[in-house]
Amino acid sequence: MIHLTRLNNQPLVVNADLIKFIENAPDTVITLLTGEKLVVRESVAEVLKRIGEFHDRFYRRVAPTVVFDTSPPGDPPGPKREAAGGAGNKTSGGAANS
Repeated sequence: MIHLTRLNNQPLVVNADLIKFIENAPDTVITLLTGEKLVVRESVAEVLKRIGEFHDRFYRRVAPTVVFDTSPPGDPPGPKREAAGGAGNKTSGGAANS
């Protein structure tokens, strides 16, 4: 779950796994798998950062040997966040490959 803010400053908690896509039009619009649209104050970059942090925390608990690369596509690779327990499978976007 990630904490965000609606345009009217009301806090909102979203299940990051239900996000289908995020648009910057000019406000940040999050479309869920259900088709519901949410407009939030946070930038697309901030929402992506929070999703990456959520997945990092989640996978650290369930797959402690997975190494994460949460850098956006097209960005030069940054330092990889390594989950506790050492190196393991490299994944893209914070999701474990099966």
